Amino acid sequence: MTIIIVKGGVFMHFHLPSSLLSTSPSNWFMNSIAFWTFLLLGSMCIGGYFMFRKFLKVLPKADGKSKLDWQNYWVERSRPLWSDEMKAFLDQLVQPVPSPFRDIAKHSIAAEIGKLAVESHATEVTREHCIQGYIIATPRRDNRFLITFLEKNGIDYAPYKHLVK
Repeated sequence: MTIIIVKGGVFMHFHLPSSLLSTSPSNWFMNSIAFWTFLLLGSMCIGGYFMFRKFLKVLPKADGKSKLDWQNYWVERSRPLWSDEMKAFLDQLVQPVPSPFRDIAKHSIAAEIGKLAVESHATEVTREHCIQGYIIATPRRDNRFLITFLEKNGIDYAPYKHLVK
């Protein structure tokens, strides 16, 4: 593109590249905007999914207590029954869970173990309570990993094989 400017009777002639005069953004800029848009939308969808699942756990059931209320109840009720050895065994059981989710998994597994111990009128949490509670608290979709983990660590789960489907 050529621009001619008249200044004080003198003609000035400039030639500017057309890329500087373009009114539309460049391709790399538009591609980066599209990339970040999809990345942020994807992250918000994933976060929203997990927040919605957490919201469903907080909703009260027919008895007036939510799933989280019951978990807290069983953990508190069974707290005096836990020995240091069984706490260490629980820590070993939750090792395959990714670290950001390990505390939540440990709490829900401990609630199930505590429920089993309290309902059986045990004086303390035993290894059998831990194995059975671990199997019951593990989601069915993770049973293959559960079996692999138990076998790798030499933990006998034969009496509770009927719980694994």
